[in-house]
Amino acid sequence: MGSARWSSADWTRYADSTAHRSTEKVFTARSIDPDLDPFGVEWRESRDSALNPNSTALIVGLDVTGSMGMIADALARRGLGILVEEILARQPVPDPHIMLMGIGDILHDQAPLQVTQFEADIRIARQLERLWLEKGGGGNNWESYNLPWYFAALHTSIDCFEKRGRKGYLFTVGDEEPPPGIPARGLARVFGDRVARDLNSRELLALASRQYHVFHVIIEEGNYARHDPAGVRARWADLLGQRVISLADHRRLAEVIVSTIAINEGADREEVVASWARATGAVVRRAVATVPRSARRL
Repeated sequence: MGSARWSSADWTRYADSTAHRSTEKVFTARSIDPDLDPFGVEWRESRDSALNPNSTALIVGLDVTGSMGMIADALARRGLGILVEEILARQPVPDPHIMLMGIGDILHDQAPLQVTQFEADIRIARQLERLWLEKGGGGNNWESYNLPWYFAALHTSIDCFEKRGRKGYLFTVGDEEPPPGIPARGLARVFGDRVARDLNSRELLALASRQYHVFHVIIEEGNYARHDPAGVRARWADLLGQRVISLADHRRLAEVIVSTIAINEGADREEVVASWARATGAVVRRAVATVPRSARRL
């Protein structure tokens, strides 16, 4: 998938259509869309095409539990256009193919993971609004942020890595702690995959990191992160090291993702921060403070 090309005019029309609608009118799903259900999916593919000859796979997994539906809402109104258009303009990576995911809780939610196709045009937005904002979650201090790692590792096929040896990017976004692992019975329920044992999060991270640069964005406005900001960050840092991003304003998620990719691809951090307007730059500066600058473009 991802054979078409982004049009700013298409995005403007789409953003205008969401501007005066409530979240419930934009995200109308009341159950998981069959097209977004990962159960039985063998592959989601990011393939080169005439319009996107050097595709780069980019996955953004959004917490849709509790109040975290505000992240998807902000993307539908403003952020998605910034994300795509700034990558195309700045070119930290070529020809972005974007997959969006909805993340819930594997122990408590009906739809702990939803996955779109990799797309490069306005279909990214059309699929975003098909996510079910289940608003579930549980009382276990974490959501299933490792389900995207499992799916990316074992159920995506991406030309950037397979043809050119270049990793894609995988961002998970939410306000709670990293989960300890995924039970084997949960993998069977969500994906239809039969595995011999439970998998812990370090194993899942290692699997995903073979093909993707993996980051997590902590939404500090979320209830859980507000309650224990230092603890949430420390537990994520224990797992991801410098690839943990603390975001004070969820409305600047797109700018932070673009900046993170640029820095990881070798751009100067101060130049990246200075490229944004002052208020946005202040949010970005704090968010990307620990993002490693890669000398090798893998």
